[in-house]
Amino acid sequence: MPSIGEALRQATSELKSYGILAPDLRLLVMHDEGLQEQIDVIINKDKPMKNYPLFLEQIERLKKDEPVEYIIHEADFLGRHLYVDERVLIPRSETEELVSHISEKIGDFYDPRNYLVCADIGTGSGAIALALKDAFPNWLLVASDISSDALAVAQKNFKDSGLAIDSYLGDALTPYIEHKLNLDILVSNPPYIRDPKDAQASVRNFEPAQALWLEEGNSVYDKVFRDYQKVKRGSLYMAFEISPDLEEWLKTLMSRYLKDYEAEFVKDLNGLTRFLFVYLK
Repeated sequence: MPSIGEALRQATSELKSYGILAPDLRLLVMHDEGLQEQIDVIINKDKPMKNYPLFLEQIERLKKDEPVEYIIHEADFLGRHLYVDERVLIPRSETEELVSHISEKIGDFYDPRNYLVCADIGTGSGAIALALKDAFPNWLLVASDISSDALAVAQKNFKDSGLAIDSYLGDALTPYIEHKLNLDILVSNPPYIRDPKDAQASVRNFEPAQALWLEEGNSVYDKVFRDYQKVKRGSLYMAFEISPDLEEWLKTLMSRYLKDYEAEFVKDLNGLTRFLFVYLK
């Protein structure tokens, strides 16, 4: 068996033309060899690679654009390791930014130390709900998804975390209306890609279509703005991840459905309009 360092050097050279980066390869090795951090891969570079045949199989999967997170069934989100597979989207850094913005802004509207009811709509892996429960343990977190397959992944992550997060199966606000649940905060990273050509091949070919493509007129945005009064008990704070090309369309939707509201579009770290925050008085 080659050493860890030799196997990595060979794989890095072989996969350079595929656009696969060294950190992804180190992540595979870290997982396969039972190491705790990527720095441990470098520290142990002279040791024999115990699972070299598995590593070679994984390289072939990478060549086919399969995301490394699906190969190892793990994704990091704000320091928490989540189980992921092809039933859910892979949590991304933009969604970490969404959670950070909520944490920074919520004090302008509520005392975040209070008991607040927060819904994560389209929870997928449960990443947003878990991050907010970590940050605000006094909140009642409820997560929902239209996909029973996705909800099963979220429920696994909730159980593994030991945190108390309820979950509902259903589309947009429907399960909250059915359970007569009143919300203070609503968060969603819904399907928002208009044109599949805008997505990377690994996204188009491996991540769940139901969580990706925007259906105007039948989107989560449409349904939440149309039905929000059915879950609103006082003021309501809403936070969405969006595509940069949706700003004008969302302004039109809000003017059609919302009353007495404040809206703010916020750019991500790449300078793209990525988030919408709405406060309904």
